[in-house]
Amino acid sequence: MSRPNPFDVEITPELIVRAYRAGIFPMAEDAEDEDLFWVSPEHRGIIPLDGFQLSTSLRKAIRKSSFVIRVDTDFPAVIEGCATVGKDRSSTWINATIRGVYGELFRRGIAHTVEVWDGPNLVGGLYGLAIGGAFFGESMFHRATNASKMAMAHLVERLNAGGFVLLDTQFVTDHLASLGGVEIPRAEYEEQLAAALQLEGDWSAWDRRDQ
Repeated sequence: MSRPNPFDVEITPELIVRAYRAGIFPMAEDAEDEDLFWVSPEHRGIIPLDGFQLSTSLRKAIRKSSFVIRVDTDFPAVIEGCATVGKDRSSTWINATIRGVYGELFRRGIAHTVEVWDGPNLVGGLYGLAIGGAFFGESMFHRATNASKMAMAHLVERLNAGGFVLLDTQFVTDHLASLGGVEIPRAEYEEQLAAALQLEGDWSAWDRRDQ
């Protein structure tokens, strides 16, 4: 369900965080439209953190890959990749307003990226927000086979290591469904969200696991 905002309200990082905590997220009609509208779907997409699925063959392919995972090193490149129209998307909802406000959220340590690199080339990745014990996935992209799945696999491992309990994908695409994504009713989502917001996930716990 969309909730158009009839008022001229400044879109700030604080407003975005409040919206997510209330179960609402913003989108734009397209990249050229400066305005945003608010969305709260009747059915919400999530990936249960204990239900993430990768085939045995894909796990082997990822282990043998020369790709390197990095986090939080190039937010502008990741959001540009997510906003680029290509063979897997004919349009984008990521406009200049979203680029600006999520860029500020990244600088504040609330937005994060998972990046897949092939040498000097960014070949896939995703970004989203970490609030409490919830991670709100915003968008993902790939320029090489399995790169986005590799990013998602790392994200799930990182969230589990950091004590997160909710991975929100907003909607469920065929791609996300193949990884274990499911839809749940809004009321059930709000219950899971309320429980997650009582916690404080640690995004950096993964980086300290061998210390």
